[in-house]
Amino acid sequence: MSRPRTATIVTMLLLAALLATAVLRKTVVRQTALAATPQDTIYGMLDAARAGDGNAYLGQYAGPMEAQLRQAIAEKTAADFKGYLQASNAEIKGVAVSEPKTLSDREVEVRVEFIYQDRNEVQRMVLEKFSGNWKITRVDGAERVKTLVPYGSPVE
Repeated sequence: MSRPRTATIVTMLLLAALLATAVLRKTVVRQTALAATPQDTIYGMLDAARAGDGNAYLGQYAGPMEAQLRQAIAEKTAADFKGYLQASNAEIKGVAVSEPKTLSDREVEVRVEFIYQDRNEVQRMVLEKFSGNWKITRVDGAERVKTLVPYGSPVE
């Protein structure tokens, strides 16, 4: 092999190694940052629902909740589930996520208030830590909250 050809091959291998390292770092940082807090998991679930990303949405759940969602996905087509996720979040104007209330060393409860044009609804979510990542394991039914001023009302 000639010297210039060897130099070219070595240069290409080094560039490929640098690119692979950059991609791995970005992936690891993203995975670590996704579920750093219980609130991050809730926002990740909402972002996935808004985008209609069923796999990312499912990735925020564990336990019986995950099993129920997998069953619902199995009963629908991917396009139907995507549409369901997007439609269920289309009316949400905002979300207020409280600080977690510790239930045990690996379980917390978070109050989530969904703001709609004509109402607010509150849900209590229980999250559990699995291998360093928070996952939603329980969600209570939504309770309507009386709003003094509906969303979007003009200020007088």
